[in-house]
Amino acid sequence: MQADVLALLSARRTHGGKRPRRIDTHISSVFLVGDKVWKLKKAVRLPFLDFTSLEARRRACEAELEVNRRAAPDLYLGVVPVTREGDGTLALGGNGEPVDWLVHMRRFDQRTLFSTLVGANRVDRHRIHALTEAVWNFHRMAPVRKDRGGAAGLTWTIDTNDASMAAHPDILAPAKAKALTAQSREWLARLGPVLEERRERGLVRQCHGDLHCGNICLFEGKPTLFDAIEFSEDIACIDVFYDLAFLLMDLDQRGARPLAGYALNHYLDLSGDYQGVGPLPLLLSLRAGVRAHVCATMGMPEQAQAYLNSALAYLSPPPPRLLAVGGLSGSGKSRMGRELAPLLAVPAAAVVRTDSLRKQMMGVGLLEKLGPEGYTPEITERTYQALYDTCLQVLKSGHSAVADAVFAKPEQRNAIERVARDAGVPFQGLWLESPPHLSAQRIKTRKANVSDATVAVLESQLGYDLGVITWARVETGGSKIKALSDGRAALGL
Repeated sequence: MQADVLALLSARRTHGGKRPRRIDTHISSVFLVGDKVWKLKKAVRLPFLDFTSLEARRRACEAELEVNRRAAPDLYLGVVPVTREGDGTLALGGNGEPVDWLVHMRRFDQRTLFSTLVGANRVDRHRIHALTEAVWNFHRMAPVRKDRGGAAGLTWTIDTNDASMAAHPDILAPAKAKALTAQSREWLARLGPVLEERRERGLVRQCHGDLHCGNICLFEGKPTLFDAIEFSEDIACIDVFYDLAFLLMDLDQRGARPLAGYALNHYLDLSGDYQGVGPLPLLLSLRAGVRAHVCATMGMPEQAQAYLNSALAYLSPPPPRLLAVGGLSGSGKSRMGRELAPLLAVPAAAVVRTDSLRKQMMGVGLLEKLGPEGYTPEITERTYQALYDTCLQVLKSGHSAVADAVFAKPEQRNAIERVARDAGVPFQGLWLESPPHLSAQRIKTRKANVSDATVAVLESQLGYDLGVITWARVETGGSKIKALSDGRAALGL
């Protein structure tokens, strides 16, 4: 039956004489023509879905429309039947009996897919931040699903990956696949209590479920998520960090680990969800495992094997360490911290910033300017204590952290060093120095910056008694490239 539907969608006469472009995935056939997109669910049965009945495909189309309109209301136009007319011919949205169902979408420029943009080196930190904000807003608005996810949800994922890989022994080496399953179960046994706590806190939601770069585009200049999972609550109703992990893994596999680091740390700034960092090795591994068996199913052996190797590698993360980056306002701390973070962990160390923590504590947006009430001695003390507590939490979960703060007082520097000792991890500190006039110029020209520091704040800091500074000093008054190189050298990286 679907052969006739595919023939209809492939024919120029169906589209006013225009030749459609066809794209196939393992579960859909998509036809692009003019400013329209028609998406047909394939009548297939896989371990995680069953589209073999007409009713199942209708329900899947309607569910796809509902979930994707949350993120891309202007892209998803409706659900349209393919009908058998009285003369026996097929029509799009005719008056006859439905023989299949289509998702009708507005077409976008395929060159704006993030899979294309990343490959062309056209995604910078600002664009990845905009994407991260789209993901965060999607998660914030997503329905809470405490009946899903948690340890049971990831057990299902491990079992499904195991069964799906076993179906392709000629592509995915059975010994490696079994090793991956065994190690994944070991990780899950350790992480179970954390995952259950997150589920109870409402961090399992109806998420995107397939959040890789091929399902993100620029639409009307804004990063837009599309093609969210509609056919399986097991895949879609997950921990928000497991959803984010697909994007992080995909960026990493595309050779864009710094972008993955920017995304991770901007999400942390927005959400304050530092607890999600500890499970990342397992979450990244499971995402790579999913791609391994999907690529095997699609007859892409080299890619499938590479994903399997990466899935194993993610389960052997580097040991945690703590880096503190201090210096007066405008010295380049945040840049140094975020650029060094991908060298310390996969995909990056968690950058914990007093600027962001202060905004989180005060309940305001990252870019909202705080008045004097946000900078009282009491609030500042609470902010630094939050910095110490958060870094300790991240380190004890097995992940590296970067503490980003002025650290003007010796007791503040001593306190962050004590965090590393309490966690039993190595500590390194960098003290950044820049000519005051240059720091002032940087502060004046900041745009969309979390910091509220002004030139007046810098002038006040210049009068501080900093005490003895034992951290490695790095001059940041020259080129950004040299400053970063000096920072890496000071850390032995």
